[in-house]
Formats: sequence, C-alpha cells, structure tokens
Amino acid sequence: MLKRVLRSAGWWAADGVLDRVLTDDRVTRIVAKIAPKEVAVQQPFEGAPKTSPFFHYNTTFDGEEIIRRHAVPNLSPSSQFLTNFLGVLIDPVVMPAVLEGRQGQVEPAPIPANWHADIAEFAAALRAIDLAKNSFTMAELGCGWGCWMNNTGVAARRAGLDVRLTGVEGDAGHLEFARMTCETNGLRSDQVRLIHGVAAASAGVALFPKQQQSGIEWGLEPIFNATAEERARAIEVGACDELRMVPLAEIVGEQSHLDLLHIDIQGGEADFVHNSIEVLNGRVAYLLIGTHSREIEGQLFQDLLHAGWVLEIERPAILLLHGVRPVVTVDGVQGWRNPRLRPLL
Repeated sequence: MLKRVLRSAGWWAADGVLDRVLTDDRVTRIVAKIAPKEVAVQQPFEGAPKTSPFFHYNTTFDGEEIIRRHAVPNLSPSSQFLTNFLGVLIDPVVMPAVLEGRQGQVEPAPIPANWHADIAEFAAALRAIDLAKNSFTMAELGCGWGCWMNNTGVAARRAGLDVRLTGVEGDAGHLEFARMTCETNGLRSDQVRLIHGVAAASAGVALFPKQQQSGIEWGLEPIFNATAEERARAIEVGACDELRMVPLAEIVGEQSHLDLLHIDIQGGEADFVHNSIEVLNGRVAYLLIGTHSREIEGQLFQDLLHAGWVLEIERPAILLLHGVRPVVTVDGVQGWRNPRLRPLL
C-alpha cells in the first residue's frame, strides 16, 4: 500500500505528483529523517513511462486487463468524495495529507499506480473476485479505513456476488473510518464485521500505540509479549491501548472459507503466515500480502511454496540504496492462490 507520502520532505508536489528529481543532498536529508523506518513513497500515476517501477512485476495473468475489465465506465463525480475507478467513494478525512481537496474528482484506472496501490495489488485483489463462486468473503488484517474491504466489496457486488467482509484494526479511529466508508458505499451492516483488535496466530493481549489524530500515521505496530507491568505502565501514561489478539480461525469464523485474505500488518506478515499455515491451507482461497522487507518476502516464499501455494503475482519491495542500509520506500506485494480451494485448470 502506498501509504506514507513524504510531503514534508518535498517529494509531494502541489498537483499531487511525485517530484521525480532528487539531488544527492535531498536524498541524504530524507534518509536521515526516515531511516530506519520503512516508508512507502508515492509515484507517478496514469501515463507514467514504462520505466516506472510499478510496471515491473511478475505475474501468471494479465494484471492490466483485469483492472481495465473491472473499471466502471462513465462514473459521475461526487462533490463530497473522491471516486476511484471501481466506483468506491472515499472521504478525504480518512487521509487528509493525501486526499484533501480531491473531492469531486474521478480517478482513472491505477496503471501503473495511484495514491493508494499499484497494478500488482489491485490486480491480485480483483483476481480473487474472479475466482470466487456465487459469493465473496474476505478479511482485511490491518484494515485501516477499510480500503480493501471497500474496493473488493464494491467490485464483487457489481459482479453479482453476495458479499461478506471482515476488518481487523488496532486503531479505534481508523476502525471508525472503515465503518463510515463501508456505509458510504452501501455495504450493509449485515455484510460487514469490524473487529477492534490485533490479528495474531494465537489468542492473547497486545499493546497498540495511540495517536492523537487518526488518519495521520498508518505504520503503527502492535507490541507483543509485553509483561503485565509494561502493559499497565503503557496504559497508565496513555501511550497504548491493550487489545485482544485475534487468531485467524476466529477471523474466518462460521464461514467455510475466505475467498481473499489481505494482510498488511506492518512487518508481522511472515510470522503470521508461518504460525497460521494450517488454517490458511484449509480455509483461505487467496492471499494478498503487503510485504515490508525483502527478508519477509523470502520467508513467505519458503513457507507458502513448501505448503503447496502457487504464487500468481508479485512485485518486490522497492528499496532506496543510500547510506549504510537499504530503506524500503514502497512495500512489496504478493498474491498467492491455494490450489486446495481454487484448483489450477
């Protein structure tokens, strides 16, 4: 997900297009400001040259074709919301630094990318819809404002599928954004389940950092294995909430399976997959994972290939090589098909 726009560092121009000219001095200042954190950077969008890194992905299907096929023609703008190519209405309040002033606009298809995601991620999400039968069930771990719940829910509904959506999120304000966005897009309360908690391989409690204003920081990470004393202190000073850890089996719930599981949990993806592999094998048809390092990507390859999953699309995390260590500037994307539930033809 293209989440953290470096407006303060001068990468984000007034017209919403990335300033592509970076001097060594500017790179040095930016790296000093963001390292060692992983930061996703906005890139040029529709009409970008084929040199854009978002054209460089590996796939077994036509990613651009699936995006263009699901794009809704002749969309009418809304004075209150940004409208994306799927017809999803987005209130700029969910991410004001990026979306403020974009009310009334209708976005083109994200080829190669938009402010939110790129070809690889949108194509993988839409691929799961194409493979679904009669209904579409999905869960988004680290759902934020419900971006993938809404993108896939609206697209699946348009495809004539019965929709059931689950979101898990640690930030209470973001969870309210998700509820609001689902309601805005006509996704009924009986179709949407929102869980205030932290996705994990097993039950328990975790700390989740608080922020003063939701919609500003999208990279908050849960803290596992804190002692009782540490948890009490963090809650006392108001730094964190103590939240329930929600296992995957509970997230799937009474549904027989998920047609799509979207995982973007700020670096915890590999551990979650490794420790949830039995549930994944039996109850998840398609996995879409936002990866936060090349190391995570390798661990996912090892576990999922060993378990018999098929990698259908992937774009590696994009790195900035400057200084003593690589800095991830854009999260990677992996789309995996489970042949147990979605047999290969």
